[in-house]
Amino acid sequence: MTARVLEAKVLLSLLRGVPRRGTHVERLQAFYGPQADHYDAFRARLLHGRSDLVRIMGPRDGADIVELGGGTGYNLTYFGDRLARMGSIEIVDLCPPLLARARERWRGQNNVRVIDADATVYRPPHLVDCVYFSYSLTMIPNWRAAIDNALAMLKPGGILGVVDFHVAATHSSFARFFWPRWFAHDGVRLSPEPLARLRAIFPDHVVSERMASVPYLPFLRVPYYIFVARR
Repeated sequence: MTARVLEAKVLLSLLRGVPRRGTHVERLQAFYGPQADHYDAFRARLLHGRSDLVRIMGPRDGADIVELGGGTGYNLTYFGDRLARMGSIEIVDLCPPLLARARERWRGQNNVRVIDADATVYRPPHLVDCVYFSYSLTMIPNWRAAIDNALAMLKPGGILGVVDFHVAATHSSFARFFWPRWFAHDGVRLSPEPLARLRAIFPDHVVSERMASVPYLPFLRVPYYIFVARR
């Protein structure tokens, strides 16, 4: 199947949006299943700041890591050669088509486990050094529980990282009106609340608020942030 055809399938899924009926898992499967084959290539032009998040978190060699809402596992590629020097790495997600891609991608990488579980309740067998969300927090309906769960699985001194879209009072009235409605069609919930909660829970943090281009909308920029904190 050509890249152009695969991209058309992604765009069709985006235009249809996330189904309104069914369980959360069923809605995710219906939305992401048709676009799974081209998911990473399309998102590479949409989801900015992921490599910067990994760089800023800077987990030490041997660190145990959990990615909540890890999808296809593509974000582990940003660790480069350091991936093999990490400790245990767990990719947690609920979407079967994306998890299948993650298992295929990391088959044979002995320190990587792909886990079908809910990010709001899953706990690794022991406390870990680093937990992060990469454009997943805005897609988790109970995002507050997901943040609390991430905090609960971190060792003292452990690192939490988040990169995601958002809107805030400092953005233009157009951005605050347009982007939440644009992304809501695809199950992405933009608001100022997640970043505000992260700042309140983790006083020891660094945050960078940025603007990014959006495929097929060349004259618009969407706000996103990178947040890294230490427990």
